[in-house]
Amino acid sequence: MRRPPANAVPWATPQHAVSLCAGYEVVTVPHSDYQRWLLSTTGSNVEAGEDIRYLPRHLADDVPVDDWWLYDDDRVAFNLVDPDGKLDGMAVTSDSGIVAYCRSVRNCLWQKVIPFANYVDGVCAHQ
Repeated sequence: MRRPPANAVPWATPQHAVSLCAGYEVVTVPHSDYQRWLLSTTGSNVEAGEDIRYLPRHLADDVPVDDWWLYDDDRVAFNLVDPDGKLDGMAVTSDSGIVAYCRSVRNCLWQKVIPFANYVDGVCAHQ
């Protein structure tokens, strides 16, 4: 594993990070306040070794709106929200059908996603 920069946040140090990952966010443009905040903090994750990419929702075709993470290609964790859109917990599954579906979505969208630096220089610069 690469050593994080000296100014890395504590969770990004080898003692705290089990592995660094690749991921992407499908975002609505123009960005919400939350997405603008997230974009403003993503640089430190990228500097720590994560490969984070973005895709404007209008370029994603028919993609589910669920917020999920695929772990080790065999588990999916979903953010759960209440009817008001507030975080209400998390659900994790290793159901082979759900995992296969999420893998197929990831593989399809990964061909379209934009690396963080390019996204910030392109899409974000025009907002």
